[in-house]
Amino acid sequence: MVHPTSIFRRLALLSVAAALAGPSLGSSLASAHEYKAGSIEIDHPWSRAMPPGAKTGVGYLVLKNEGKGADRLTSITSPVATAVEVHDMSITDGVMTMRKVDGGLALPPGEEAKLAPGGLHLMLVGVKEPFREGQMIPLELSFEKAGTVEVQMKVDAMGAKGEHAAHTP
Repeated sequence: MVHPTSIFRRLALLSVAAALAGPSLGSSLASAHEYKAGSIEIDHPWSRAMPPGAKTGVGYLVLKNEGKGADRLTSITSPVATAVEVHDMSITDGVMTMRKVDGGLALPPGEEAKLAPGGLHLMLVGVKEPFREGQMIPLELSFEKAGTVEVQMKVDAMGAKGEHAAHTP
């Protein structure tokens, strides 16, 4: 007869082994925080936690066109916001300006568009509840040629710059 303590030890070891083994092959893109739509790769979507009462959130990611033809990000939606827009922020002579990118975001072949703090970024307008650190925010990105893909933005701490391990697998 096997002693009950021995069974619990085996189960604990199996649980640890399963956790260390990582995700199944089929879910590797999502768990690595990378996604793909046609020839477009979407890397590390992330956001920042928001203060109570805030109604506008931000989003960052990298879009890489690995194809031979141009494509365009035509729209973004999310169930947590009334609208999601691509904005460009710049500072000229000490004055910060932000403008909506009209007509979609061009993605030339072999190039990438980095949406990051201080430049191109996503604006989530009319956010229903402020984002909390650790939360995953669903987005649906639509491309002119590559089609549509659902991604999850990982919410980091308020004021995060996206330069640390929270944005890597």
